[in-house]
Amino acid sequence: MNKHTNEKISPAKRAALVGMLAAVTLALSFIERLLCASLPLPPGVRPGISNIAVMFAAVALGLPFAMGIIVIKAGFVFLISGAYAGIISLSGGVLSALGFWALRRFCGKKLSYTGISVVSAVLHNAGQLAAASLLVGSALYLWMAPVLLLSGVVFGLVTGLTLNAVLPSLLKILPHIRKSETSENGGR
Repeated sequence: MNKHTNEKISPAKRAALVGMLAAVTLALSFIERLLCASLPLPPGVRPGISNIAVMFAAVALGLPFAMGIIVIKAGFVFLISGAYAGIISLSGGVLSALGFWALRRFCGKKLSYTGISVVSAVLHNAGQLAAASLLVGSALYLWMAPVLLLSGVVFGLVTGLTLNAVLPSLLKILPHIRKSETSENGGR
C-alpha cells in the first residue's frame, strides 16, 4: 500500500472507491469493444481507455488495488470473450501495472504520467503478445510486435494525456490523496 495516500482513506471509502473504479473500468472496456468494432484497427489493437481508471487506482490507492481491478477486468473479459482472451487481458494488465508502479516509484520526478503511460501501454501489448505466443505454443504472433509497439506509443500518449487532464478533477473529489503524490509528476 502507498503509505502517503492510504493512511487517510478509511477502509469503507477505499472499498467504495475500488468498486467505483472497477465499474468505470468495466464500462470503459465495454465501450472500447463497441468502438473497436466500428474502427478500422489492426487485429489486437485497442485504445486502452479502460486503463485510465486502472492508472488512477494505482495513483490513488496503490499497486495492490490496481491489480485487483485488473483481475476484475480480466474476469469480465473471460466471461464475455472466453478463457484465451481473459488470460491475455490479465497478462497485459499485470505487466502494464507493474511497469507503471516501477516507473512512478523510481522515475516519478523525471518522467510524467504521459511518459509512464506510454511505457505501460507498450508493456501491456508486450504482455498480451507474450501470453498469446505461449498459449498457442508458437512465435506466430510476433509479426504483430511492430504494430503493437506503435499503437502502444500512440494510445499510451492518449491515455496519459487523458489521465493528466482528469486527475485535477478526481483529486478534488478525493481530497485525502496528498498533493505531493501527484505533484511529483508536475502535471506533465
